[in-house]
Amino acid sequence: MPKKRVAGYHQWRREFIYVFCMLGLSIILIELNSFMNWPHLPTGTTTMQDQADAVAPAQRKLAFLFVTRNRMPLDIVWSLFFQEAAKEFFSIYIHSRPGFIYNKRTTACRYFYNRQISTSILVDWGEASMIEAEKLLLVEALKDPANDRFVLVSDSCIPLYNFTYIYNYLMTSPKSFVDSFFDAKESRYNPKMAPVIQRENWRKGSQWFALKRDHAAIVAADADVFRMFQRHCKRRPLPEFWRQQSMNGDPSKQHNCIPDEHYVQTLLAIKGLEDEVERRGITFSLWDQSGRIQERKGWHPVTFALSDANVDLIRGIKNITSINYEAEYRTEWCTSNGTAQPCFLFARKFTRHAAMKLLNLTLQAI
Repeated sequence: MPKKRVAGYHQWRREFIYVFCMLGLSIILIELNSFMNWPHLPTGTTTMQDQADAVAPAQRKLAFLFVTRNRMPLDIVWSLFFQEAAKEFFSIYIHSRPGFIYNKRTTACRYFYNRQISTSILVDWGEASMIEAEKLLLVEALKDPANDRFVLVSDSCIPLYNFTYIYNYLMTSPKSFVDSFFDAKESRYNPKMAPVIQRENWRKGSQWFALKRDHAAIVAADADVFRMFQRHCKRRPLPEFWRQQSMNGDPSKQHNCIPDEHYVQTLLAIKGLEDEVERRGITFSLWDQSGRIQERKGWHPVTFALSDANVDLIRGIKNITSINYEAEYRTEWCTSNGTAQPCFLFARKFTRHAAMKLLNLTLQAI
């Protein structure tokens, strides 16, 4: 005669098997995740922020994100800039064309050695690929929990101050720095972006930013807004001989959206984070207003050559203490923690010879 089971025996056995299976599954997932070393950014940012919070303030680093084609024309300038700093206070990530490697043969700056990211893509000016390059840089930099601020600079940028000054300026600020204003020009916003991107959240500014870690994680993880930019934010194509001929029709009414001038600003506005952002950039550019070719007016900043490099140029940039945004009838007075500060920490675009001439003028704290 079979033995009788006590009351609840089958229920207890089912619960035991369930708990045992779930425990085994958890162990397998942990081991699999460690083995695979997933390279993508998690959809959430809590884990990364917790890691960063566990890093002592004295250990937190300023991450420099460079966007370049291949060789760094101003590598000697940056070599002297980083030479002052202790290695535990900064990190470097470079997006160059796929396959380009920074070593003794390709750069005079040892701090750039092997700092190119392996996930780089081909980038076209005025295309969404520039945004993708920025996001790839952020993904790589966020893997280091000690990186606390993320500064995007171009290969034509020069630092206006020494490392200590720039580090303290950014690390003590409670906000990110993103040049941003409401873009009222109808030709840039594409209604097909709605409802993901509403007209009231459409912003414009410079692509060069300085982000706090939580904001950097949001930009790196975003997919929906980026997808809208890929599909519907397109620059106006230039005719083959644009220097010799004018465009047909009124250029101001033709769709002309430069993705990297809108993306970060618009994304943070959509997320409701503008109160956490200093809506001004920290990289100076001089936009050409001569308008010799009307259709190209304002599309590219002036490039400073050797003849332009002088004391007055640098002194003038350093003395700028406010930025006027006419479209929003506002003036941004440059402050940090309530204290007046110079507006700009970097400047572009400089040729190699111009930057070398200005080297001793820019790496001074004042």
